[in-house]
Amino acid sequence: MDRYTYPATLTRDEDDGGFVVTFRDIPEAITQGESLEEALIEAADCLEEAFAGRIHHNDVFPVPSLPEKGEFLVSVPAQTAMKAAMNQAVVEVGISKVELARRLGVDEKEARRILDPKYGTKLPLMERALAVVGKRLVVTVQDAA
Repeated sequence: MDRYTYPATLTRDEDDGGFVVTFRDIPEAITQGESLEEALIEAADCLEEAFAGRIHHNDVFPVPSLPEKGEFLVSVPAQTAMKAAMNQAVVEVGISKVELARRLGVDEKEARRILDPKYGTKLPLMERALAVVGKRLVVTVQDAA
């Protein structure tokens, strides 16, 4: 299973209509949509926001559970997945933003941006940053569910 793809449960909202979306692995991620398609779009956005919050608070990212019957798989956007992986790697290696900047040969401000889930970092710099903490980026493309 992909590292940043989580099973979501869509439950019909009998009172208001539409679907409520929850993630058992990311309990703070709850959203809704009027249709199945809208609910899944909102689910990806909700998951991205939950990841941004976990990054901000230096919280862990749980390994996704295997999907159960009736669940839908939802992935965080690629940029968010890279930021999550980068933040997790920095914690695992035990280095500061200052040390990350030194290893990359960049200003500390740039190192903070690399770790910021709201800042768009160019792919070559993200790959280089992952490399200095002993990681590499691997991309997988799958058919849409």
